[in-house]
This record gives sequence, structure tokens and C-alpha cells, in this order.
Amino acid sequence: MEQQTLFGGEETQPLAARLRPRTLDEFVGQSHLLGEGKVLRRIIESDRISSMIFWGPPGVGKTTLARIIASRTRSDFVDFSAVTSGIREIRAVMQQAEKSRLLGVRTIVFVDEIHRFNKAQQDAFLPFVEKGSIVLIGATTENPSFELNGALLSRCKVFVLRALETRDLTALLTRALRDERGFGRLRVAIEPEMLEAIAVFSNGDARMALTTLEMVVLNGDTQGESVRVTRETMEQCIARKSLLYDKNGEEHYNLISALHKSMRNSDPDAAVYWLARMLEGGEDPLYVARRVIRFASEDVGLADPRALEIAVSAYQACHFLGMPECTVHLTQAVVYLSVAPKSNALYAAYEAAKSDAATRMAEPVPLVIRNAPTKLMKELGCGEGYEYAHDAEEKLTRMRCLPDSLLGRVYYKPTEQGQEAKFKARLEQIKAWRAGK
Repeated sequence: MEQQTLFGGEETQPLAARLRPRTLDEFVGQSHLLGEGKVLRRIIESDRISSMIFWGPPGVGKTTLARIIASRTRSDFVDFSAVTSGIREIRAVMQQAEKSRLLGVRTIVFVDEIHRFNKAQQDAFLPFVEKGSIVLIGATTENPSFELNGALLSRCKVFVLRALETRDLTALLTRALRDERGFGRLRVAIEPEMLEAIAVFSNGDARMALTTLEMVVLNGDTQGESVRVTRETMEQCIARKSLLYDKNGEEHYNLISALHKSMRNSDPDAAVYWLARMLEGGEDPLYVARRVIRFASEDVGLADPRALEIAVSAYQACHFLGMPECTVHLTQAVVYLSVAPKSNALYAAYEAAKSDAATRMAEPVPLVIRNAPTKLMKELGCGEGYEYAHDAEEKLTRMRCLPDSLLGRVYYKPTEQGQEAKFKARLEQIKAWRAGK
């Protein structure tokens, strides 16, 4: 005996599956690609499909677009999953596609999560894409520049799908309450503000929005054909947001870049937000702490010498305590570095010296500053004329330490920021004394 539900025996699929758009007119969002006259819409409507990659976050319509193409095309359509398909399955489909091509029939192959295919699997597609046996459509949440081999990527047009805006998701949720495939057969009482709250919670993901709405309605107060959703029920269903964060993917680098640049721009509020995004998404706090230590010298340096001490202390605190206790220590370091005076003089000094070291002839160390631990080295002049700075009244000498070809080169150029102004004044005094002024 089939168990009955609020929706009847035949409607047991999740709400997101039942409401999957069937046409471009039902599709929500991506107006930059699918608006009237836009290139992707024209390609789909005219059935002039070429190999392409849909790149975007979860729940924005990548698979749905592929299914709309499948319903409109006059080609054979093969739906692949990169999770379950291996090279044997790929080759079998490619051989069938080649036979169809010889008969004048085009084959479109859709590969969901194409970034999960390894290089060998991707290479198996390449010759068939090149000679036109198949049209490849891939969907990925990862940057295809990193995840697809260059030869395959160069033969595909990449379309970037964006996270849905709150107004798009609110419209989608409203339609779900009215559509017969959704909750149209019920009288659902839910405040518009609640729908907007669900949309905000869903973070641009239509699937998450519909799944959350379904949970909210199914847990509402039911009376016959009516359901009333209370604010308490909604708050329980959206108590915690699942953050989009792949510690090994592009978002990892995007967020650490956002943290670094927010601190550099002396914006502690933004810096703390990006810090929280990473830590709450599951990032290793020691990784963040290592990047903060780097920042302390690269972007603050001698403008505030304490910055490095505080960054290292935060790393040690993270090591001792771990999550979630160490969040406050990282916040302390991030805020301190954000408001500290900034100088990249140390970074610039090393980069300039590195360039000379890499591109100029490897100069020998001047004899005057070489050690002479053996008799032979002394006879060769090593250490001859060396002046011990501590023996001088000024604790300075005019001894040259750079190779002859680099005399006069200046790598460290202190700024006037914070404590570095004192280092600059001291360095100017040293240079003036050596010049005999």
C-alpha cells in the first residue's frame, strides 16, 4: 500500500525537482545570458548548440539549462555524471556518437560536475569534440581554468552563471506556493517577510531555497488543506547556514585574498567578515594564521614592528587551543593589522634584491667581508681590511659590503608611516655620516 502525503501518492519528489523549469520562460535569474536577445538564449532557441561549459555556484540552474536544451534539440542527448562514469562508459558513448555522426545525427553529451573527471577521462572526450562527433556541455562549480585541461577548454565557450539575487529567489518561492507542482493545492499562510528571509538564507541557491521552503511548510501548523507557517518554525529551519566554501578550490583563494586586501586597505570590519567566512566554512585556523604572519611583514613591516609579534602570538594561540576558541585570537590579530600603519618597504626591498640576484652575474663576496679560518685564505686576502663596527665610536664604518657592480644600489626605502619614520631618520643619518657630511 502506497503511503499518502500532503501532495498525494504521485508527488513524492522533492519540491526542487518538481519545480524544475521546463522552458526558458520559467527559468529564474541569469538575465545576462538568457534575457531577450542575449547570446545563450539565441543559441538555445535556434538549436545552434556548440560545446560549452556552464560555470557557477550550486543551485543556479546549470543542470536545468542542460535539460531545457535536451527538450528543444533535434540531436541525440546523453546525460553523463562525472561521479559514476568511467573511461569505458565514455568510450562506448563516443563510439555510438561517431556512428550517429556518419548518419547525419548530432549527439550532445552533458557532463554534470565535469571538474570531477581526471585528465585521462577529459582526454577521452577531446578527439570527438575536435572532429565534431559530439557537442560537449559541462557543468562545474569550480573554475574551469584550473580544473579542465587546456586543449578541451579551448574548444568550449564558458558561460558564467551567477548566484541568484534575493528578489529572484523570493519570486521563485512565491511561485512554488501557487504552482500545482508545488504547494498550489494547499492554502499556505506565510508572511512575505518570511519568504524574503528564506531567500537571504539560501545564499543565491535556488535548490536550497526550495528545500528550505518545503521544510518550513511541512513543519507548519496543518489544519485540513491549510498550513500556517509561524516565525518560530521558520527560524528553526534556518538556524544555521551552510557556507559555500571549498578549502581546496577557487573560493579558498578568493576568500584569503579578500581577507588580505581588506587588512591592507585598513578595513577591520571587512577583514573580520572574511575571516569568519573562512573559519565558519571549515578552514584550518593555522592556515589563516600563517597568512596573517606573512601580512605582518609584507604590508606592515617596520611601520609597526609589534605587528609580527602579535601575528606569531595568534598562530601559537591557534596551535594551543584550536577551533572555536582561537577565533578571538585571530580576530585580535586581524583587527590590529588592519588598523596598523602600512608599509611594504620590506617586501619591495626583497623583491628588488631578488631580481638582481636572479638576473645579474653571481658576484663574488668582497674579500673584506669574507671569513679567513685558514692560512691559505688569509694569504689570499680574505678578511683583509675588515673593520669591526663595535670598535668604532659611532658603531659605524665606511667599509663597503656590496659587490662592486652593485655599489650605490638601494633596496630598502623606508616610508614615513608609523615607527618606520624613525628607521628612515636613522638610516638617513647613517648614509650622511658615510658620505662624510
